[in-house]
Amino acid sequence: MDSTDEKILAIDIGGSHIKATVLNSSGQYLADYQRQPTPKPPAPDKILAVIKDISGKLPPFDKIAAGFPGYVKDGVVKTAPKLGNDLWKDFPLAKSLKEMLGKSALLLNDADLQALALAKGKGFELVITLGTGFGSAIIQDGYLLPHLEMSLHPITKSKTYNDYVGEDALVKIGKVKWNQRMKKVLTILKTVFNYDHLFISGGNAQLLTFDLDANVTIEDNKDGIKGGAIAWEQAGNHSTEE
Repeated sequence: MDSTDEKILAIDIGGSHIKATVLNSSGQYLADYQRQPTPKPPAPDKILAVIKDISGKLPPFDKIAAGFPGYVKDGVVKTAPKLGNDLWKDFPLAKSLKEMLGKSALLLNDADLQALALAKGKGFELVITLGTGFGSAIIQDGYLLPHLEMSLHPITKSKTYNDYVGEDALVKIGKVKWNQRMKKVLTILKTVFNYDHLFISGGNAQLLTFDLDANVTIEDNKDGIKGGAIAWEQAGNHSTEE
């Protein structure tokens, strides 16, 4: 089969929901977007069971691209701060997906998957995701740079970015104070990265109430899953295929 005709099961594993659809090689939806709550506890076997159930409700596919909320290397999960580091450490998720569904799988950080979809491919672009945690990805001329777990970097003496502006913080301090914190975060990112463009995605991105710079945009969270098609397009330079 010509690779341009292949169908891709694109999966977004999140702290609150697991979402999936089938894309063509151009990133167009071939099926309605499906989602189910992330099981609790979010152990690997439970996550895989949800993915299997969702995939069975979607059209046939030839490849898999999955985004995971943590640091992944060569298809293996290294950290999972919002799903449980102890549950997921060194879990071979790409291999497990291939064995369960019988198709080759790419595994990326979930923000990296979003970044591939959102970036315009011009210059130095930064993507952050505001959801259960704080995701980030860096793109240079359309290609991912090595992933940095910015979410685990301290922003105060006692809080990481996850602690400072993640879902738990939003619920605890409310929208007004959360927006104040996000102003501080964006000021830091602008100073540190000097990006050409910043894309903000994730379920809580729409809660931002202050004015953004001209080179900062809020994006639809659903569009990020289209990065699965781009991940496979760039797979010749990718090390996470199983």
